[in-house]
Amino acid sequence: MIKESTLNPADAVHKEIVPAGDYWMHKLKHGQTLRILDLEGNQAADTLFYSVKDPAERYSAMDTIREQGNVYLTAGTKLLSNRGNLMLEITADTCGRHDTLGGACATESNTVRYALEKRCMHACRDSYLLAVVQNEKFGMSKRDITHNINFFMNVPVTADGGLTFADGISAPGKYVEMKAAMDVVVLISNCPQLNNPCNGYNPTPVEVIIWN
Repeated sequence: MIKESTLNPADAVHKEIVPAGDYWMHKLKHGQTLRILDLEGNQAADTLFYSVKDPAERYSAMDTIREQGNVYLTAGTKLLSNRGNLMLEITADTCGRHDTLGGACATESNTVRYALEKRCMHACRDSYLLAVVQNEKFGMSKRDITHNINFFMNVPVTADGGLTFADGISAPGKYVEMKAAMDVVVLISNCPQLNNPCNGYNPTPVEVIIWN
């Protein structure tokens, strides 16, 4: 569902460009709103959410899909934790839908899906692992890397229940916005994938914007 935001970027308390292939790890306070802006279009932003109080409580694709009765995420979607608690709600979306089934790319999956020589290529799981190592203050480790949201990524479900990676449905300036219902840690891998069309074979930066 397309829904425009009423927030003005000039009123934001934080703005930051996340380069292609890099990660962004930041605390979002209860009541704050986060916008992820696709600057150049056709870029996937693989995102994880954790409770600040207890990182063992984190975003759950299964609970979110079950409660909303839809495999795609968009404006109005409530993002639930593995304990059934509301973590965030998507309040605005100019892309239309986002994937939470396809998971994050890894060196292992690159090898299986594409070729043995693709194993050495950087992947989202690498970014996640680097983030938790470099940000010990959040108290996480590799065991906390679980299923994620792929904002802007187009993963159609086939008639027989399979998944395919297709050209993105985003465009320059498209964004998704969500309001925190608890204090959360946001971990974004600005996807470096070059082997399928999720980034148009050309990873590009995104911008993150926060409002109180």
